[in-house]
Amino acid sequence: MTVIGAGSWGTALAILLAREGHSTQLWGRDGTQLTAMRTMRYLPHAAFPESLQVAVDLEQALRGARDALIAVPSHAFRSTLEGIRPHLAPHTRIAWATKGFEIATGLLPHQVVREVLGATPGAVLSGPTFAKEVGAGLPTAMTIASVDEQFAKDLAVRLSGPSFRAYTQTDIMGVEVGGAVKNVIAIGSGIADGMGFGANTRVALITRGLAEMMRLGVKLGALRETFMGLAGLGDLVLTCTDDQSRNRRFGMALGRGESPEHAQSAIHQVVEGVPAARAVYEVAQRLSVDMPICREIYGIMYENTPVRDAVQALMGREVRSETE
Repeated sequence: MTVIGAGSWGTALAILLAREGHSTQLWGRDGTQLTAMRTMRYLPHAAFPESLQVAVDLEQALRGARDALIAVPSHAFRSTLEGIRPHLAPHTRIAWATKGFEIATGLLPHQVVREVLGATPGAVLSGPTFAKEVGAGLPTAMTIASVDEQFAKDLAVRLSGPSFRAYTQTDIMGVEVGGAVKNVIAIGSGIADGMGFGANTRVALITRGLAEMMRLGVKLGALRETFMGLAGLGDLVLTCTDDQSRNRRFGMALGRGESPEHAQSAIHQVVEGVPAARAVYEVAQRLSVDMPICREIYGIMYENTPVRDAVQALMGREVRSETE
């Protein structure tokens, strides 16, 4: 297995695969970082297995690879696919752990894969996972979705071990919508906590955020039950409630009165919910899907809506049935 992307999540997945005894190579775009990978810049407390090879040359890393796993931020996903395309063998299967809509097109990762690589067998890895905990070997579970059920099972078996359990399913659309929307809702949860609101508010945001996630996913053709699993509710709860979440910390800074620019710069890593807020808003608008929480988060970040005005707008909405 070759892992493409040497950030925290790609590194954690490569460590996990090597730890389970699988021949694994890790490649990243920044060559200057690769020479220092064994110092674990992104995961300083995770043991780096001797069997994990750091690849400097992309062509060499992909030569003869049966499977390639891409773990890069959504904004770099298309360019990464274009970069690896000339080096892929006809039999290479592609998996990805990238979450979020593509900003320019509103496409989800599996749709970008189809555009760039054609009908290559593909699978998405998603669920409630923090890279630091996976790297440290703490018990974790996630979902692998693919229409190629054998591919999903192969990946699940390869990743699973004493501290990691992978489940399989076929609803790629649902798994990817969950991974995209949860980051936006997590910003809202962080804003509420940053403003000093209580547990009632946080749980209301999570629950109604799940309703928005389901609404959009079903409109796009996903299965409703997918959102009650690890890649939906599980990932949403994790991202909204734990301070390891960059999206939650970003939202907390906004709730304390910091500007989006200052809040993002202070985190020093990609905050996926920032571009996701625009993408989710635009997709929802195009499909006429009602997503009031996501709409207000978009307004805060892109229309200078004061956070208290956004809260007031949500609380002042017309009374309606909970199941609508």
